Amino acid sequence: MAMLGILLNKEETKEMQYIIKRELEELLYELKDDKMDPMVKTVMEERYQILFSLFQRVAPARECFRYIRPNRNPKNKPY
Repeated sequence: MAMLGILLNKEETKEMQYIIKRELEELLYELKDDKMDPMVKTVMEERYQILFSLFQRVAPARECFRYIRPNRNPKNKPY
């Protein structure tokens, strides 16, 4: 695995936040569909987590709270 870096100015950071937010919001909307195939939903959840981790790197913490999703893995239920 390689580690990559990127330098962004304030304008580019805001643009990156905007793009990722739009993707996250679209995924949130689509994940509400209960008729969706479980495999597709799993892949979308994985994509959401990747995008969210990127968003955390470019957005302030207060912006990230809105996009935190509860753990939906049934194996991790407390009972």
